[in-house]
Amino acid sequence: MLKLKQKFDLHSDVVSDILRKEASVCRVKEYSGTVDTQILNIERDGGILYSWKGATGTTRIGKYDSNTKQNKLLYSFDKQVCVSSCSLNKEETLLAVSLAQNTRGEERLSPISKCLTLLIEIHPINNTKVLKAVDCRVKVQFLHQETDRRSVLESHLLLLTEDGYVDLYHVLLTKQEGYRVVMANPERLPKTVERIVEDLSWVQWDGHTQRLYCLTHKDKFLLRCVQFYPSHSCETVMELPLELPANPFCTVKFVNLGFDHYHTEKPEQELVRMKVFTNRIGSMCVCYSQPLKDKQELIYTVVLVHKDCSKTFRVSLGSDQSQQKATQLHPLFIPMGYYILVYLQDYFLHCINTRQQEMLCHSLFLSGHDVDLGLQCRSANVTVLHAEEESCGNLLDLASGRIHSAELSPAYLLQILRSDTSARCPSGKADPQRLAALHCLLVYMGNDPNLELKIIEWLCDNVNALESFDQIQEFILASLYRISYEKSLSLDKVLPYSSVFDKKEVPVCLQAIPGVLCTTELHTEAVLKGKVTTCSSIFKTHLLH
Repeated sequence: MLKLKQKFDLHSDVVSDILRKEASVCRVKEYSGTVDTQILNIERDGGILYSWKGATGTTRIGKYDSNTKQNKLLYSFDKQVCVSSCSLNKEETLLAVSLAQNTRGEERLSPISKCLTLLIEIHPINNTKVLKAVDCRVKVQFLHQETDRRSVLESHLLLLTEDGYVDLYHVLLTKQEGYRVVMANPERLPKTVERIVEDLSWVQWDGHTQRLYCLTHKDKFLLRCVQFYPSHSCETVMELPLELPANPFCTVKFVNLGFDHYHTEKPEQELVRMKVFTNRIGSMCVCYSQPLKDKQELIYTVVLVHKDCSKTFRVSLGSDQSQQKATQLHPLFIPMGYYILVYLQDYFLHCINTRQQEMLCHSLFLSGHDVDLGLQCRSANVTVLHAEEESCGNLLDLASGRIHSAELSPAYLLQILRSDTSARCPSGKADPQRLAALHCLLVYMGNDPNLELKIIEWLCDNVNALESFDQIQEFILASLYRISYEKSLSLDKVLPYSSVFDKKEVPVCLQAIPGVLCTTELHTEAVLKGKVTTCSSIFKTHLLH
């Protein structure tokens, strides 16, 4: 279903380089020690921060530059420490780290606390400032913003805590001796702190758009979107009420805020999994899942903020769950342009069309033996990396340290069109899959003459109308729709998308998916604030400042 292309391999791109450097330090031909390399964070510029155990009993932090394909040592601790969170400022002069207390009792942190958060000068290596010493997890993340204020040296750091609040540190810097970059008045740093949000239970960082999504709960669950601007100001630009089960998160859930290898959360403790996706065409989707273990069912909701509605799906998983399958309770949500892929390994794949959501037949649903994303690992180990400006998704396998770009495979969709499924799906039940695949090929894949020729060949081989829809009419309407909305995006609200809407009686197979119950809730109201007046303008505001 997906066309995967490897972009990064921790072993070949990083570990092999580390082994050469450690061999040089130890003055041996080949270093045979364990380096235990771990990915810590991926910054806005694509730089990958990682840590490893040095040959001399140290812990080191480095950066892999995805543009130059080079590795750089950033900092070395003089003992082995547990780095649970890490971020590097854009100028590579400051490094923020959170260290977790070693549970084995050796080399304990001082002061003794569950988490020690440090701000370190690394250009060159100089002073270290303790920001927090607390008994809860702390995440660190520098803002990475384009600005023309070259004369002012400053960095801005987010601290997000398990106690449920987010602070913004404004760090003023100064140059000494022409090249040394140090903190100006570090003793005054606590006085620069700005409290951004309190009482949160879930938080997601979007580094590409510099947005923070926070979930709070008083009388109801409220999702807030906080936009950070190049002027270093911020404001809440959207508030969206959500219907979630009571106590959905056991502890504060951090999303897209690096990788903590010293905190593990059991699958059964994660009652709800949630992610927010946006793209440049002006769509925003809030996706969350809720497994029902007793009933062997999975409930997942996609809130289409740009369409003022939400769709909730209840999928039956059957009663023949193996113990291995039962450990994976939540699906992956993978953004592909204006499609959202919902994937539960070994069970189903739902490719949801977020632009034309009215009818289920315009979204592709596969189950059983038809489900194959092409992943070479268990999906429980996969983290979805998303950039708003990219039409494809990126998948990180933390176990192997590999990152793949992922695109929908035209060959797979063509196979669905051409497949003779009459034996398995009598009475036109394969038609919804063909209709969804046809629209995905024609509208989403864009203007590809070679692909269009293959679709025309399929049409010529299947001139007679299919049982549930007229494929020639669909080809004409979908092609015209694509051409028109490429010239003016707003036309997609008035142009006909499918001939199915004109049928006096829509076939039952186009309105339902066997084993799936779908409910639609209209008028999910998002309250827009600040400088935005429409949902789509949320995604453009950060470009205007």
